[in-house]
Amino acid sequence: MIRIKSLSFTECDICGQPPQISETGLMFPALIHTITHLKGGIFGVPLFHKRESQFSIRTPWGLSFPPAYVDTYSLSRRRKIYSQEKGFRYQSMEKPESDVAIIDYLQDVPLSDSYEAALEALSSLIRQQKRGDQKTIGGKYGKLDRMQMYLKILDLEERVAGLKIIHVAGTKGKGSTCTFCEAILRESGFRTGLFTSPHLIDVRERFRINGVDISEVKFLLYFWNCWNQLKEHETEDLPMPPLFQFLTVLAFKIFVCEQVDVSIIEVGLGGRNDSTNVIEKPVVCGITSLGMDHTETLGNTIGQIASHKAGIFKHQIPAFTVLQVSEAMDVLQENARELMVPLKVVEPLDSKALNGLKLSLSGDHQFSNAGLAVSLCRSWLQRTGNCEKLFQKDNGEANLPEAFLRGLSTAHISGRAQIVHDSSSSSSHVSSEVAETSGDLIFYLDGAHSPESIEACAKWFSVAVKGNNQSPSLVLSSSHNIENINVVRKNGHVQHEKCNIQEFNKISKKILLFNCMEVRDPQILLPGLVSTCASSGTFFSKAIFVPSISTYNKVTSGTSVIPSDISSKDLSWQFSLQRLWERIVHGIDTDLLEKSTKMDGAETSPHREFLYEDASNCSPSNGYLACSAVIPSLPLTIKWLRDCVRENPSLRLQVLVTGSLHLVGDVLKLIRR
Repeated sequence: MIRIKSLSFTECDICGQPPQISETGLMFPALIHTITHLKGGIFGVPLFHKRESQFSIRTPWGLSFPPAYVDTYSLSRRRKIYSQEKGFRYQSMEKPESDVAIIDYLQDVPLSDSYEAALEALSSLIRQQKRGDQKTIGGKYGKLDRMQMYLKILDLEERVAGLKIIHVAGTKGKGSTCTFCEAILRESGFRTGLFTSPHLIDVRERFRINGVDISEVKFLLYFWNCWNQLKEHETEDLPMPPLFQFLTVLAFKIFVCEQVDVSIIEVGLGGRNDSTNVIEKPVVCGITSLGMDHTETLGNTIGQIASHKAGIFKHQIPAFTVLQVSEAMDVLQENARELMVPLKVVEPLDSKALNGLKLSLSGDHQFSNAGLAVSLCRSWLQRTGNCEKLFQKDNGEANLPEAFLRGLSTAHISGRAQIVHDSSSSSSHVSSEVAETSGDLIFYLDGAHSPESIEACAKWFSVAVKGNNQSPSLVLSSSHNIENINVVRKNGHVQHEKCNIQEFNKISKKILLFNCMEVRDPQILLPGLVSTCASSGTFFSKAIFVPSISTYNKVTSGTSVIPSDISSKDLSWQFSLQRLWERIVHGIDTDLLEKSTKMDGAETSPHREFLYEDASNCSPSNGYLACSAVIPSLPLTIKWLRDCVRENPSLRLQVLVTGSLHLVGDVLKLIRR
């Protein structure tokens, strides 16, 4: 048995004075020289090895890292100078993203092993096997009482109170609103911390510092520090926190230690009893659009749900919300009056205010989120004493500052109205000849899983596919030498791809790739999707139903091993979705479909001809469905779609992936590998 030496962190190790950086080199405080190992909790994975105490910033790096991290000192220095020039109260102690120093210190450590151990530890905190389980945590304390005790153990109570927080709840749009807020304030010169959920590919997506996911090294540093201290204080009355509570505590730890100027915190579920509601004095609160979701926890009426969301209101702290249905608005206003909260209703942002720019997040509903974000940021700047310099008198409040415009036009969030062109046909293992004669495979990703968000997704998809199909013809009329035409928008990031005149003769087929959790009601989601798309003239050629790779009781990363065994997959849920789809599209009797769709029908992927078969060939009585299919695994589905376009250069597949954030995240994992 290997004994792992325990390390008790002091103020200097995690949250204290940062490494001193000069133009010639970097030196750590003396205390870090004595570090031997960081106890890896129950897994015993060492994080640190003893090394020499002197480092040079010119030392060749042992690990690769994104270019954005190379000149972190200069980036931090520019941010500080910009803030001082604008007259902002730049309160952050000179603490740049010192990943390069930590990476140099840890270059001999197998980070992947330690990271996988951290994910295993996180997985052990999941109390539910699937969404909707109501398993109790145990102990004699309530959730928020436990959260306060966890913060006390980590010595974070007073420090969290010192964070300047924007707290956002809502049914839909809260992630987008928080993302807009983060981008606006980062562009305004502040060091930002953003905590959102869920993650799509990697848990580190939940913690963003200055718009970038926290590095793996820093994540491990803060994670094991929190894990070890909480593990040491674990009792029958105070067990280890469940997953989301732990991640919330970890977010506070990260933001305190990274000395952010502003923390933007997205509520996980509800509001009143949410783990994030240990925030006692936020600077400002926001409530995004409300709808029927999480009814098993929040109630069966919009009023009950609104009451939970209004639980984040704090006495006399300003709050903002968007236009709501009357029942929800009445509840919000009643709660605001009781707490003497100045609650203002924000109109959607007028596109004219963008001065010709476009919102980076697609969809008309994003103007509502953007308007709320602008009001939240304005209020935050006013209450922290930074508004006067940003909103100059000659500018006027009617006009948005340039920093706001930059934030609104560059904010990025994955898996929401995101378009990804699959590049597998032009990857390194495919010859140039094959690449030139391959069709197009385009994924339209949106993790919509509520009736309201599905409707917004359908509207966005209908506009997006028409824009993709029509844009080349506009250029064709003015030029016969066609190049750099195909424009792909990825949440504001524009990419140009070379194409030739053959691109304009593509046969476009719209495919639905769908799955949803069993706690959702597909009898509301799927009909809403079909009818909204149809009202815009958008129709699906085929629908594919497939299980997700991710499971509710396992935390994985983008590099985690994908299970290859699909024989044990229970596909009964996917077949029920298929039967519902056929009934919606063709009005086919459900009992007839029950007999015709057998479990062994999903042993392999469909034949290529499936893409081209007419709906009139559908014969449920003979067990043949020409409009939909169940495929037993997502990797098999992606491979089948890729093979289809590789074999047909005239084919363009426009695949809408929706119904589940798990499914969207899994697709992103696969197409990025």
